[in-house]
Amino acid sequence: MRKTLPLLLLALVAACGDGDKKGPAAAGPGAGMPPPEVDVITVSSASATITQDLPGRLQAVRSAQVRARVEGVVEKRLFAEGTDIAAGTPLFQIDARTYQAQAAAAEADLAAAKAVFDRYAPLLAIKAVSQQEFDAAQARVKQAEAAAAKAKLDQENAVPPAPISGRVGRALVTEGALVGKGEATHLVTIEQLDPIRVEFSQSYSDLLRLQQAVKAGKQKKADAAKVELVLEDGSLYPEKGRLQFADLAVDPASGAVILRAEFPNPRRELLPGTFVRVRFPQAQLDDAIRVPQRAVQGSAQGQLVMTIDVESKVAPRPIRTGAMSGGDFIVESGLKTGDQVIVNGLQKARPGTVVKPVPWVPGAPLLAGPPAAGKPASAAPAAAPAAGAKPVEEKK
Repeated sequence: MRKTLPLLLLALVAACGDGDKKGPAAAGPGAGMPPPEVDVITVSSASATITQDLPGRLQAVRSAQVRARVEGVVEKRLFAEGTDIAAGTPLFQIDARTYQAQAAAAEADLAAAKAVFDRYAPLLAIKAVSQQEFDAAQARVKQAEAAAAKAKLDQENAVPPAPISGRVGRALVTEGALVGKGEATHLVTIEQLDPIRVEFSQSYSDLLRLQQAVKAGKQKKADAAKVELVLEDGSLYPEKGRLQFADLAVDPASGAVILRAEFPNPRRELLPGTFVRVRFPQAQLDDAIRVPQRAVQGSAQGQLVMTIDVESKVAPRPIRTGAMSGGDFIVESGLKTGDQVIVNGLQKARPGTVVKPVPWVPGAPLLAGPPAAGKPASAAPAAAPAAGAKPVEEKK
């Protein structure tokens, strides 16, 4: 026993030494973090169309307010609210019993007047009646015909029809309501939504500056007949519109020129009253450098972008932008062809850090944070319980 005890002690010391060596080795796989990925574009020079986003509001190309033409109580609504109807479709049923009685009385008066006129016609030839009596009978027939036509029209107006084809809105009166009492009661509105109209304004000073640039040869005049629509959420409407009208005078209150355009609306996605922006082409540039608007940052010194140098390090670059071309800035100075500009992942692009550039795909989602140790970020929380379970086993 005395001989074996020193050997056991030596074996335990050796085992502890091996355990100490294994501890630091386990931390080796997580020590090297890969550089974060960022979306970049390579700057190039190409022709670009200078555009300006002008605020406007959508309007129906045609709008009709249906009003009560006769007095009466609404008995029934004959249409479904919010549906497309054709011109001439009956909309309401107003109590027409009074007008039916008036029409019958007018028809009776007309028949009596015609009977007197027909009896006087042969008597005039034999001088049995005077010319004055015959003329009075003839005038009485015309008056009776007018009264009968008016009574028939009132009877027809008891069922007001749709004056135009379009989408009918909500009914402004209900069954049992008295309409037409002293005023033409507004019953419902019908609007034509395809195509749909948008009115917008452009500053006259901007228009004058553009004209001077075109005359000086700095810019070329663009085709302003076709315009685009930017919706409230910033997305671009797929259908292009056409400029229909430009006012010939400047509004003295705002100093702007009123413009009007029409857009196809086959799916009725655009509704009147919506505030939108009209992307209006102004001029054409031959050699222009463009960068996405999301890549440009503002600072106290001015505008800047994050670029990647030859060592794959992030370097801020001050720039000066000019007009817009769609959703991109036109860069006047600060960038040259071949520069790599970071578009997505700016929160990971610290100046001086090494990053991994990835070509940017327009419309792709923003990049997430860098994965831990080359694994997906979603796997990191699952690894935490496993790491905490090890000391429990050693304690046992």
